Formats: sequence, C-alpha cells, structure tokens
Amino acid sequence: MVRHLLVPIDGSDLTAGAVSEALALAKQCGARVSFFHVQPSYYGRPDVAIYGEGLVLDPALSEQFSQANARLARSILAQALEQARSAGVEASGDTCVSALVHEAILEAAERLKCDWIAMASHGRRGLAGLLIGSETQRVLTQARCPVLVIPPADR
Repeated sequence: MVRHLLVPIDGSDLTAGAVSEALALAKQCGARVSFFHVQPSYYGRPDVAIYGEGLVLDPALSEQFSQANARLARSILAQALEQARSAGVEASGDTCVSALVHEAILEAAERLKCDWIAMASHGRRGLAGLLIGSETQRVLTQARCPVLVIPPADR
C-alpha cells in the first residue's frame, strides 16, 4: 500500500509529467506526497574531485549561484505544491544542495519516511543508456523501498 510518495523534481517537462502521474496515484491511494528538489553543488563531486578539492569559485560568484539555485528550488517546489493542492492531495516540499543527486534522493526517502519513490525516466536505451546512465537508474538499483519509474508521455 502506498502511504507516502517521494517525488524528485527538477522543473523539467519530464518531471512535470511524473508529478501529474504521482498525484493521480496518491489521490487514488489516499497517500501524501513529498516533492524533493536537489540543488546542484558547485564545489564538485567528492568522488571525482582532484586531491579532495572541488571546483574553486570566487566566493561572491558562489554565493550568487547558491541564491539563484535556492530561488529556482522554491519556484519548482511551489509549482508542484500548487498542483497537489489543486488535486486535493496532501503534499510538502523539501530541497537540499548535493553533487550526488541519487544519494540525496535516497537519503530524503529515508529521512522523510517515504514508502515509495516515484520518479521520471528519460528512457535512454542502448549505448546512451549504458554510457550516460541516469539518476533514476541509480535510485532504482540502490533504493530500499519500491521505485515507480514514470516514462515520458510520448512513448
């Protein structure tokens, strides 16, 4: 039974479709939804940084990036929360800054005590899927709860 869905969103058309599908499922099941947006970290990914150092930016520029990303996160979450309100689904929004999106999603699912994750997939196949991979694929293979993968609407 679905009681609490985590829905990672990035503001793209792809995740907009996933939001609609997740809200329909939540409404049908009487579940609540937690929307989650991961803001990029401009200090680099810790697993590929040279000598443990991330990207070095002017502190003022770094602060501008951080503020812009925080504003974008608030906007993306507000839009999803408005959709949930219109659909009559209980919802909340959360965000964090991380260079490792899939890990942030998995941590949020545990921290928020979600019993399902519902997320979009780009639907990459073949060599592109193998080389590029996806956050959805990483979440799918590492999640401790069920993951509902929502394909693009045009498939």
